[in-house]
Amino acid sequence: MRIFFTGGSGKAGHHVAPYLASQGHHVTNADLTPLGHPDVTDLHVDLTDTGQVYSALAGMPTTADLDGPGRAPGGSAYDAVVHFAAIPTILRAPDATTFETNIRAHYNVLEAATRLGIRKVVFASSETTYGICFAQGERKPLYVPVDEEHPVVPEDSYAMSKVAGEAVSRSFQARTGADVYGFRINNVIEPHEYEEKFPAFLQDPALRRRNVFAYIDTRDLGQMTLKALQTDGLGYQVFNVANADMSVAATTQEVIEQFYAGVEVRREMGRDETFYCIGKARDLLGYEPQHSWRDVLEDPRRQG
Repeated sequence: MRIFFTGGSGKAGHHVAPYLASQGHHVTNADLTPLGHPDVTDLHVDLTDTGQVYSALAGMPTTADLDGPGRAPGGSAYDAVVHFAAIPTILRAPDATTFETNIRAHYNVLEAATRLGIRKVVFASSETTYGICFAQGERKPLYVPVDEEHPVVPEDSYAMSKVAGEAVSRSFQARTGADVYGFRINNVIEPHEYEEKFPAFLQDPALRRRNVFAYIDTRDLGQMTLKALQTDGLGYQVFNVANADMSVAATTQEVIEQFYAGVEVRREMGRDETFYCIGKARDLLGYEPQHSWRDVLEDPRRQG
């Protein structure tokens, strides 16, 4: 598969793009900053520029294509788009800039991809869409575990751009019938961050309240992305993306008692089960997380 990957130089992308390449796919990283990975082709693209996006997607992925048969005008040599590029959080740029940059890039990528005949687009949405992560003050979910049916009413510019991106994606899917899958990605954790960050989380679960006590290992995000690329025929879908366990040592019952008093608990949950429900990804994509902070650190609640 030839994959046009936006934002491959970002925190998540610089793990996921090489992973896809390691699985035998050709990956072009469309970014303002080169990744510099030997298995990934870098292409300097300003995604807020409509013409650049069209030209990039209509271009040749590699010089080897010079010896190929060519293709009919108006199409793309790429089989899929993975759109991860964005200003990735609040407070990196003025709010209006964050919203405008993210939604302009998102619209350009979705329009160009679908008009050029690409039938699979996977895009990064966010946990922030649920309105908890970057809320002013404390916001609790309406119910737990939080699934994809939970209302998305954020108050910050970053999450607003992600909700708007989901609406744009749904509309392009309706127009073209392509498969367009959105990932509501939880807090991205690189493997080295377990030892750096998680000891504090294990001591004080309140540090993880805004992330619904969840996380996603970059390696499992790579697996999830591959599963989505390999699964056809689902139309428009959004998926929560997280690991199977929480990012804290407190049990689910302890978290409910300390942080979610009065919040509806919709079903019985496992002792360490994430509050950021991944059942839909498991059922429709066959996603099954393989990694945990427990592979690196001792769980203080289970010692002895």
